[in-house]
Amino acid sequence: MTDEPEVLTRIDNGVGRLTLNRPKAINSLTQTMVDIMSAVLADWAADDSVRAVILDGAGERGLCAGGDVVALYHSARAGGAEARKFWFDEYRLNSAIGRYPKPYVSLMDGIVMGGGVGVGAHGSVRVVTDKTKLAMPEVGIGFIPDVGGTYLLSRAPGALGLHAALTGAPISGADAIALGFADHFVPHDTLADLTADLVATGDVDTVIGRHAVETPISELAAQRYWVDECYAGATMTDIVDALRGHDAAPANAAADVIAGRSPIALSVTLEAVRRAGELDTLEDVLVQEYRVSCASARSHDFVEGIRAQLVDKDRNPTWSPAALSAVTAADVENYFAPADPDLTF
Repeated sequence: MTDEPEVLTRIDNGVGRLTLNRPKAINSLTQTMVDIMSAVLADWAADDSVRAVILDGAGERGLCAGGDVVALYHSARAGGAEARKFWFDEYRLNSAIGRYPKPYVSLMDGIVMGGGVGVGAHGSVRVVTDKTKLAMPEVGIGFIPDVGGTYLLSRAPGALGLHAALTGAPISGADAIALGFADHFVPHDTLADLTADLVATGDVDTVIGRHAVETPISELAAQRYWVDECYAGATMTDIVDALRGHDAAPANAAADVIAGRSPIALSVTLEAVRRAGELDTLEDVLVQEYRVSCASARSHDFVEGIRAQLVDKDRNPTWSPAALSAVTAADVENYFAPADPDLTF
């Protein structure tokens, strides 16, 4: 046990500092962390002495590996009340970050997954590095991308967002910039200098300009020639068939990855990303995501996926339905029914 706070907060020369502080869990988000961040950011927004905010993560492994999904697993098995509250509060935090009135500099170094994207990728100044491994891997545990992730995924160039969502595979810092999840590339080894410079001056634009370097070529963006073609299919079955039938080896590899994911989560994710592209605001998308997440908490695959990956760790989930062909339109539509109560802003 430790008395160390789960989020370290302080004001340093007029710069608000938020450090996610569960390094052994790669700073995975808890209800307490969401509550602290929400309260502190609201206070700093109203404090004229705070000029900007910097978000980073404790330890060497990354900013944040997502939400505390084992806690969500136990909640889902007991009716889901705690999970629904966590998502309700987390998504409101994501919205607050997206609308924050002061520069919000997120240092998305190392592992940035799920909930880490939610607290990082909606900021006004989003920094990635040569160590960044960003992902929305929810389909691997029978869940659907959330935290405003489908807002970003739906707005990525071509079908790159769908590829990232349906494989759940990690992408690099350069890829994150190409997909619209980040803005600036700073070498990992100079992040400490960047932070010190920001604290010393508070001049975000000048400091970012001083430390950011030219973004490397995105290997994922270079593969749009097959990504756009294969992910244009109307259904998941169409997409997998196109990936299997393509002569590009990475397309075949993507099909292999998708084959291990939850069929219902894949089908709902495809629909969620496409619907998100038709919604106007981050808040609109978060409302949709909250409905989908609440439905997920009632599903077989959410509990089974976490059990297999993180509880029993046998890596052998038994999905239901077991095949994409067995997922019906009604199964998918059920995930988009209004929650009770719905998320509001």
